[in-house]
Amino acid sequence: MKITTPFQYINPQGAVVHPLPEWASDKQLLDFYTTLVLIRQFDKKAVALQRTGQLGTYPSCLGQEAFSLGIGFAMKEDDVFAPYYRDQGAQYLRGMRFSTQLQYWGGDERGSNNAQSQDLPNSIPISTQISHAAGIASAIKINNETRAVVTTCGEGATSRGDFYEPLNLAGVWQLPMITVVNNNHWAISTPSTIQTNVNQIADKALAVGIEGVTIDGNDICAVFDAVSQALNKAYQHKGATLIEAMCYRLGDHTTADDATRYRSAEEVNEAWKFDPIKRLQTYLFNHSLWSPEKEQVLITQNQQLIDKEVSEYLSSPPALPGDCFDYLYEELPYIMQEQRAHFIQKAAKATNARG
Repeated sequence: MKITTPFQYINPQGAVVHPLPEWASDKQLLDFYTTLVLIRQFDKKAVALQRTGQLGTYPSCLGQEAFSLGIGFAMKEDDVFAPYYRDQGAQYLRGMRFSTQLQYWGGDERGSNNAQSQDLPNSIPISTQISHAAGIASAIKINNETRAVVTTCGEGATSRGDFYEPLNLAGVWQLPMITVVNNNHWAISTPSTIQTNVNQIADKALAVGIEGVTIDGNDICAVFDAVSQALNKAYQHKGATLIEAMCYRLGDHTTADDATRYRSAEEVNEAWKFDPIKRLQTYLFNHSLWSPEKEQVLITQNQQLIDKEVSEYLSSPPALPGDCFDYLYEELPYIMQEQRAHFIQKAAKATNARG
């Protein structure tokens, strides 16, 4: 499989191929890099927790860290994020702790709550979050607010009506909405080459009359810059943008998947050459901004943070039995009050039986 190289600032060899923007200070690039490494370490730990029965099915973001983090770094606090299920990096930057993310993937709905923002929880159904984003963007426009909605999806989601319909609305109403597509080349076991016939996912913006751009999703600078420009356009009430970020899914679709059944080891090995972390690390090394000693300190500090978050997740008390009723209705219907009481009683007996 040939991986194309759309717009990028830093190429896979760590060389600058387009002059870096003014915002790309040494400090900013170091912030990018250290957070990329942190998210990869967290992702590796999450997979390990699933493999040992301490977490539910989990969608690894291996190789796609720059996609989500570039978005998270670009967004302002009062923007709204409507994520899909592979946005660990942006969610972390938006205030969702690792322990909360693990709660979610551990099957605890309390992990859907990011109390520090108006962001939506993970969307597991494909593309439905884009409709939600369009609704929120409509409210922002009606209220004449200077903020925007950012929503994400994989390239497979772009073949669904849930993708086209809200984007059409965004075009007609000039909504402050940015849709960022993680084109990681595989919609579970379906390669992008047979699930759509367009040359670029960004070309789908033409059908709805909005701007479409394609960037190298493995270059965090390119992602940050494209999302920042799209947000600034939205803040000025100039409409929506579709951003296609070219990435590659280095791991399985989820921990319930076995990607070796439908793609070759040679393809994956080739894709590792485009690793978003290695390219930025090489740039930093070449400019004397990083060293192996600093790398080891970073890894140790990250591991301490992750271990603390994992410990908090594993020691968190179970949800109350009545929660499945209390959080479903604002006011519990009379007919269900007896069911709730019976369910709580049964749960207490089961707990006592286990000792």
